[in-house]
Amino acid sequence: MSRIGKKPILISAGVECKLDGTTLRVKGPKGQLQGKFHQNMTIAIDNDLITVTRPTDGRVDRSLHGLTRTLINNMVIGVSEGFSKTLNIVGVGYKVDLKGKALNLNLGFSHPVNYPPPEGIEFDVDSKKNVIVVKGVNKQMVGQVAAEIRMLRPPEPYKGKGVMYANEKIRRKAGKTAASKG
Repeated sequence: MSRIGKKPILISAGVECKLDGTTLRVKGPKGQLQGKFHQNMTIAIDNDLITVTRPTDGRVDRSLHGLTRTLINNMVIGVSEGFSKTLNIVGVGYKVDLKGKALNLNLGFSHPVNYPPPEGIEFDVDSKKNVIVVKGVNKQMVGQVAAEIRMLRPPEPYKGKGVMYANEKIRRKAGKTAASKG
């Protein structure tokens, strides 16, 4: 048995789950999500627990078992608590502002970069500290948006400038040294 797949998922208070065949709809205080899962996986909702079982111990069924359980768990956590990623902007003259709901980033280019949020994503910005917090109910979407913002100006190893995750460590390189005249 999969150690992750066999754990039941606890449905928190205020979260409603509806199963239609292989489609699961989860609704909570932060929003709602819908997911379609593989037909081999059996999803059962009992009171406040969701369990996922597999029909065989075949390689495909074993790999889908833990994946399905984790995706459902992320849906339940997302609609009840939500997910967030924090990005720091480091560099002289680099700054971020909110224009309406869209990000306005000055990252050393000749023009500011506008980044409108996709549906279901919100931005919190601290302009003084140059910090962006990407928030949403869908874990995959939050991670994708944070990665796209980071790729606008990835951190560089010599001065450490750029857009980086809050907990990211940048490996620094030594710069060139002047040749001695002899």
